[in-house]
Amino acid sequence: MYSLRSLIAGLILAPLFALSAQAQDTDAPGSSDFPLIPRYEGAVIKFWETRAYDAYTLPLGPVGLAADGEPAPEKTQDLEGKFTEILYRGPEQRSALEVFRNYEAALAKAGFETLYTCSKKDCGPRLRQLINPGARFNGLIYDDERRYIAAKISRPEGDAYLALYITSFEPENRPYIYLAITEIAPMDEKMVVVEASEIQETMARDGRIAIYGILFDFDQASILPESKDQIDQLAAMLAAEPALSVLIVGHTDGQGAFDYNLSLSQRRAQSVVDALVALGIAKDRLTPAGAGMVAPVATNRSDEGRAKNRRVEIVELVRN
Repeated sequence: MYSLRSLIAGLILAPLFALSAQAQDTDAPGSSDFPLIPRYEGAVIKFWETRAYDAYTLPLGPVGLAADGEPAPEKTQDLEGKFTEILYRGPEQRSALEVFRNYEAALAKAGFETLYTCSKKDCGPRLRQLINPGARFNGLIYDDERRYIAAKISRPEGDAYLALYITSFEPENRPYIYLAITEIAPMDEKMVVVEASEIQETMARDGRIAIYGILFDFDQASILPESKDQIDQLAAMLAAEPALSVLIVGHTDGQGAFDYNLSLSQRRAQSVVDALVALGIAKDRLTPAGAGMVAPVATNRSDEGRAKNRRVEIVELVRN
């Protein structure tokens, strides 16, 4: 909950969020503000990018330094959906604290719920590195004025999560404001259901087939209802090949922790086995296996590559 002091400060400072025509004239080409979050008056967009579907790790606690030099967060939340990031250069002679208080009030007014907030050294030495892996800050210093807030808003069209990081840049005597917004939404499903006959032919030829039409709830092992047609076709193929035993192998993309993805892929493979058993396929013909991120078929550096890596494979199991 936001304090009365924050709300009062927001009322006092709200005029600072008016758009200035001058700032618009110097924004990065093609850029725009996020609709729910107004900009600080006089701020200019230096970097802007949006992706239709991507993964993002939202820090929900201090981010320390691991022995290998990588960020070591106390708590995070893995997100997937439409992703937008914006870097603003703030006006001169405005402090990071003043800008942060304005954003606090603006977020509360818009209906955002604070999930975590920190300031200065309490944020940990590697917070910026985790929220901004693309290094959009271009070498901005770790200063004692840095402020961070993670927030969430619930909407009929899907929840949206925000990471807001503000720091003062002393050489320019101005703040910089970084926003990372993830709008939770299902990925556009463009994978055609593979018919039983095609599965049968591919298995006979290659001994394996990748299936993309079996979908799961985000970060869960439960199969989504729209997977029914693909599960039915897989069951039909297995019913037509009663001597065939298979491995049901779950695969994830390269986002997230190794051990977690291994466990998640195993649980998802088990869910597919359970669904096939419910359709009359003998359980002893089906062996679930989780491969996690260890067998990608494409790069994990792009949305398209990660989508190809998230799959279920059916592999012929030859028993001696």
